[in-house]
Amino acid sequence: MIKTIAYKEFLEMLRDGRVKWGAGIVFLLLLTSLAIGWKHNQDVTQQHALAQDQVRDQWESQPEKNPHAGAHYGTYAFKPKMFLSTLDPGVDPYVGVSVWLEAHNQNQFEYRPAQDATAAQRFAELTAALVLQLLLPLLIILVSFSAFAGEREQGTLRQLLSLGVKPKQLAAGKALGIVGALGVLLVPATAIGALALTLATEPNTPGASWGRTIFMGVFYLLYLGVFVGISLTVSAMARSSRVALVGLIGFWIFNGLIAPRLTSDIARALYPGLSVLQFESGIEHALDFGMDGSMPYPERLRNKTQETLDEYGVETVRDLPINFAGVRLTFNEDIGYEVYDKFYGDVYENFRRQNQFRQAASLVAPLLAVRSLSMGLAGTDYAQHRDFAETAEEYRRLLVRTVNDDLTYNGAEGGRNYVAGRELWESLPDFDYEVRSVSWVLGNHRLSLVLLLIWFGAVGIAVVWSTGKVKAG
Repeated sequence: MIKTIAYKEFLEMLRDGRVKWGAGIVFLLLLTSLAIGWKHNQDVTQQHALAQDQVRDQWESQPEKNPHAGAHYGTYAFKPKMFLSTLDPGVDPYVGVSVWLEAHNQNQFEYRPAQDATAAQRFAELTAALVLQLLLPLLIILVSFSAFAGEREQGTLRQLLSLGVKPKQLAAGKALGIVGALGVLLVPATAIGALALTLATEPNTPGASWGRTIFMGVFYLLYLGVFVGISLTVSAMARSSRVALVGLIGFWIFNGLIAPRLTSDIARALYPGLSVLQFESGIEHALDFGMDGSMPYPERLRNKTQETLDEYGVETVRDLPINFAGVRLTFNEDIGYEVYDKFYGDVYENFRRQNQFRQAASLVAPLLAVRSLSMGLAGTDYAQHRDFAETAEEYRRLLVRTVNDDLTYNGAEGGRNYVAGRELWESLPDFDYEVRSVSWVLGNHRLSLVLLLIWFGAVGIAVVWSTGKVKAG
């Protein structure tokens, strides 16, 4: 019986002009978004690779100079474009794509594409994630809001029930018919896009793993299944098709437009961050007077000088067997590390709490759950941006330590006139960022995963309960 109902629903949907037009538009938008995302990904990946090679060549081609001056010359680290960022760019357009690594300063990321975007682009950039998270659920609502209410209005529901068809069988058949019809129209677009991306992607593209792709597909199926279930539930309980449509559109607006902005505003209110001015002035004060503000820098430097003299058993800096300029520079860097770790750590923790709140808010809007999981698997969430930023900072510290150690232990005789050359610059390894595993990503988004599963299970229960109470009139 369920197969018969599903087949009947499937044929009716395919013959319905609304379904054809709606699915056709979504089909074209999905293909277009995949093509745009792929082209953008390819362009940015090539630009990053070229820029990374150029800055490495510039670093190694420096003329002979004081090693610490080489550290001030610095280099850049470029955030790699992940494979699935083609589908979901996440926070990448807002957090920057590169960072300048130099002595003394832990710089903020530069070149945020969102800064150069128009108002319309910032409102809604066409991406596959946008199509899957907003447009496809809307299509599901438009093709299924009358599943029960329409049958009731036409009088066919009474006939079906009089023939002994159980409401639960009717619900299962309708759900399969809706999913089948949408699948016939939309699965080809997804398959074509996935195949094209796979064939066009270089083997060593960061984040290109079947695990990430499969998990993302499963999570989107669960999310879309939630909308199928909600549509059937509302249609079964509503007095008319009009009431069902209004209720479902209201939920779609809340889920896709109101909840994301509202939760972001609440998160910022609960966990407010420092302004740029407060952040920078706080760092400057801590560098000058210490984290507790009790010891000016000159006093700390005198203590370090005496500690170094005692360590080597000499009376003056001139008697040291090492270059004290390198010791002083390393000491300054150590002060900076403590300060930057504290201030950037507070910023990262604040964003983590905001993101945790947004994940918890998935309890009222499933979009928040699938968006979190989608960005995580695409490698474009804030947690992976933070991981890249911390890796870049570790590399910056390696760079500075390498040149300062050379100045300290090889520049004793040369003093201020000591210079180093290409051999030192080439001794610094290339910057390399290792993409995190799928398990690490899912661990960061486990709350979103749990709540998405709760949504799916709760909607399934709601469908069973509501269809069990279906009446003919």
